[in-house]
Amino acid sequence: MTARRFPALGPHRVPAGRPIRVLVVDDSAVMRQFMTALLGSQADLSVATAADPILALAKIERERPDVILLDLEMPRMDGLAFLRQLMRDDPIPVVVCSSHAQHGTAAALAALDEGAVEVVAKPASGLRAFLEESAESLLETLRGASQARLPRLAQRARAARADESRRQPRTERPVFRAAPSFWPRIVAIGASTGGPEALRELLGALPADSPPLLVVQHMPRAFTGAFSRRLDQMCAIEVVEATDGCPVTPGRALIAPGDQHLVLVRQGDQLAVRLSDEPQVNHHRPSVDVLFSSVAAIAGQGAVGVLLTGMGADGARGLLAMRRAGARTLAQDEATSVIYGMPKEAMALGAAEEAVALDRLANRLLSLARDLQPSRSRTPAGRLLA
Repeated sequence: MTARRFPALGPHRVPAGRPIRVLVVDDSAVMRQFMTALLGSQADLSVATAADPILALAKIERERPDVILLDLEMPRMDGLAFLRQLMRDDPIPVVVCSSHAQHGTAAALAALDEGAVEVVAKPASGLRAFLEESAESLLETLRGASQARLPRLAQRARAARADESRRQPRTERPVFRAAPSFWPRIVAIGASTGGPEALRELLGALPADSPPLLVVQHMPRAFTGAFSRRLDQMCAIEVVEATDGCPVTPGRALIAPGDQHLVLVRQGDQLAVRLSDEPQVNHHRPSVDVLFSSVAAIAGQGAVGVLLTGMGADGARGLLAMRRAGARTLAQDEATSVIYGMPKEAMALGAAEEAVALDRLANRLLSLARDLQPSRSRTPAGRLLA
């Protein structure tokens, strides 16, 4: 493939007046036929297919797509190798379609490290069920990904791996000592497309004595557990997938499980989280709006809200509720967002006090957390008064 030169960071604009070109790369003839029918039914999308990455490279030479839907397990050249070459020579937004199997989950997370914009779950229980449950979400993902800003994520991934190799093992890291000035202050974070990379950078920059963090990342059910474990290996704070009734404690980030809402609640005289199977909000479960709204109601002025990169508007109204309750609120800035959708909506609503570059967010949220005035209903020890 002939190498092309593109800016290190910039919007992948689709020219007005023509459909978004989607290239489906999958060795399954059934999947190619299904995606052709689904995407071809949309007036704003055009679709081409390739049975393997070698054929895909040839098609890219003839007509460059706006977004690629990529399977990872294929003959002749595996999807990860194809992705690395693409990010090195000719960055194009890639949405990975991966299986729920353990190997598929690991490969999908590796693909995010290598520069994929998003990961979606490959249909496991039949294409008809997928069409009914997930087709709308997939179409939204592809449309959004076509507009993604493309940093040289492959280079950033190599830098992240080099940095990870220098990190101390978990057992040698400083043990958290509770800082009363932080508790019961809470940080709530929401992210979607581009969020895994943003969360890795943000959470990785936080010290072990950080305030409690609650995180919603739009991600399919099968991937959030592995994603949490991966972040835990990279961060000084503890990162775990939330469970129902899990207590909220300093030095730990709780990640919402895929397909369940994450809600902050009072549990006796402590703060905890609840998981909910309530209907989707903004076409998402977990929804950032659901988390932020619960934090506004329970933590009020004792919280910081942060809305990261992502398409759509999920989280904007919840962040506004937090600000009206006295919380401090931030949004990732346009220049460092892969998709400036959710943060843009928050800024337009007046929900975010300021837009902050990703590499400055950790210091900024910690500074705000230190200055917070905890709610009068809470003691310095973090217990809730009756």
